[in-house]
Amino acid sequence: QMDVHGRIREVLAETIREELAPEHQQLSTEDLIKALRQRGIIDDVMKELTFVTDVNEKERTSAPKPSTRIVDREPAALKKTNIDPTRRYLYLQVLGGKAFLEHLQEPEPLPGQTCSIFTLCLHFRNQRFRTKPVPCACEPDFHDGFLLEVHKESLGDGSKMVDATTMLSICDPVHMVLIKTDTFGETTLVASYFLEWRSVLAAENGVTNVAVELLGVGTESKVSVGVLNIRLEMYPQLNKTLSPEVTNTQFALERQKTAEKERLFLVYAKQWWREYLQIRPTHNVRLVKIFAQDENGVNRPVCSYIRPLRAGRLLDTPRQAARFVSVLGYERALVIGGGGSKQEQWCTLLAFLSRNKGDCEDHANLLCSLLLGFGLEAFVCVGTKAKGVPHTWVMTCGTDGTITFWESLTGHRYIHIPINPDSPPVVEQPKPLHPYRTIGCIFNHQKFLGNCQPSDAVEVCVFDLHDESKWKPMSEEAIKSVCPPGTTSSVPPFPPLCASTVDAAVASNEIELQLRILVSEHRKDLGLSTVWDDHLSYLLSPALAAYELERTTGISAGNEEFQDAVRRAVPDGHTFKGFPIHFIYRNARRAFATCLRSPFCEEIICCRGDQVRLAVRVRVFPYPESACAVWIMFACKYRSVL
Repeated sequence: QMDVHGRIREVLAETIREELAPEHQQLSTEDLIKALRQRGIIDDVMKELTFVTDVNEKERTSAPKPSTRIVDREPAALKKTNIDPTRRYLYLQVLGGKAFLEHLQEPEPLPGQTCSIFTLCLHFRNQRFRTKPVPCACEPDFHDGFLLEVHKESLGDGSKMVDATTMLSICDPVHMVLIKTDTFGETTLVASYFLEWRSVLAAENGVTNVAVELLGVGTESKVSVGVLNIRLEMYPQLNKTLSPEVTNTQFALERQKTAEKERLFLVYAKQWWREYLQIRPTHNVRLVKIFAQDENGVNRPVCSYIRPLRAGRLLDTPRQAARFVSVLGYERALVIGGGGSKQEQWCTLLAFLSRNKGDCEDHANLLCSLLLGFGLEAFVCVGTKAKGVPHTWVMTCGTDGTITFWESLTGHRYIHIPINPDSPPVVEQPKPLHPYRTIGCIFNHQKFLGNCQPSDAVEVCVFDLHDESKWKPMSEEAIKSVCPPGTTSSVPPFPPLCASTVDAAVASNEIELQLRILVSEHRKDLGLSTVWDDHLSYLLSPALAAYELERTTGISAGNEEFQDAVRRAVPDGHTFKGFPIHFIYRNARRAFATCLRSPFCEEIICCRGDQVRLAVRVRVFPYPESACAVWIMFACKYRSVL
């Protein structure tokens, strides 16, 4: 904004002209810095240099009308951070892309027309950034720079600035995820890439340009999607750069070490599986999943998809965490072509959060990680639900032996009481309320246990995890060798969760206004007039708050006051009808179309009668990332003539 480069250039030119005699043709960097210091320019610039870490969402634009390509983007709270001259930063610039051939035929967007957009999300050592959205094109016009602090957390605040050798041992990559958002707001994962930034340590002048080839995801993980031009630079400049031999040797050693650990784990896993099959031949049809493919088609041990994750101040209780995970979108990874078979793809956490939706495995892994962060003993269960459909869910073991199942897609909790198959027929057996049928294995970040009970049916399953005749464990040492912490593994570290950027009041009002217009238009088409009752609309608020509270805590409260207020607002001889409905997206038109499919709701919206008054209330409950629970209630009151 203040064109730092330009200011420094002006000052230097002026300084050279005025203060330095013409005979000093060869000026060293030191002379120039000295001149800048004398002018107090360096201090000025340092004071004014606040760079914006827009951790959450998009740029804040104060345009009165939305610009052509950004659809429904809320202003983000931008946190200003001063550059600390005692810290080491990696300045990463994304300077455009090329060869995104899928968008070769894309016409230039007309002014005012919405088009598909690309957003690049980055994560490095607990810092998250995202680029400004750019229109999808064969050569997308990315132009963003990010200052990544290199020694976050690992070294204390008072420690000296890291040198090149210390940085060489920081093996965390910069994880980049490219997301495409179409004109309807649907997101797709385009590519996920781990950038090895340490090549800059051996670059002359401490600057290097890299062309990064992005590969597709899932079934297309061998196909090129496009190329990004990236420029890396160290701030402040390194006094001494390393030689390329040193960095290459370090990378080779790390790769070798990781490959060796992974090879040994594979040998161990095969041995474990052979032993497991020797217990009972029928075990080969049980769902025991030791490895799973990530979005890049890389096989990783399932335990590496989980890590205790603390949500800071963003989530307060385990049940709130379950609610948050349930309002992230659900979408199965699809295969191109028929067959309806499910493409298996367990996403890394950054890819799941950036896209804001994923499969049931992604939800279960995130929920398990959050529950572990809240200090519970949590596991992901792999098994099937009705009709033998493979499914994953989460289980927690209480210190008193209570087993609770958590459904990550809905946030429901079920207490598990096993049926004893040996008890006499007279004894009444508990009826399972949960939808799960069989269970093959359970795992978390430290343990992996295969179910070796005679039956793998959940209803008769006993979760005595210390009894090796019921659950065959894997060696915790073996798991530790390939799962963080403590490994130089190929597993990316977890990104922190970001606070919501959705302004709940603004979003609620917007959707409500759009719904009023949609309802009025719909009734007009039916030849009906529409009269809104603002007072009645306001009275619906407590009900929506109570529904969300019940979804989060399982406790229903405040219903008496709501009923009382409605009774007072609806005069004698009038009828009141209300219909609440819940969505996890903020698209009013799509929500309205869904509402009309429900006969109850359609009856309210198309209500005919004497003195018909309509009401609608929308309440958006924002959760971390850009997840939202949206409650809508339609209501009407009219004089009963019959």
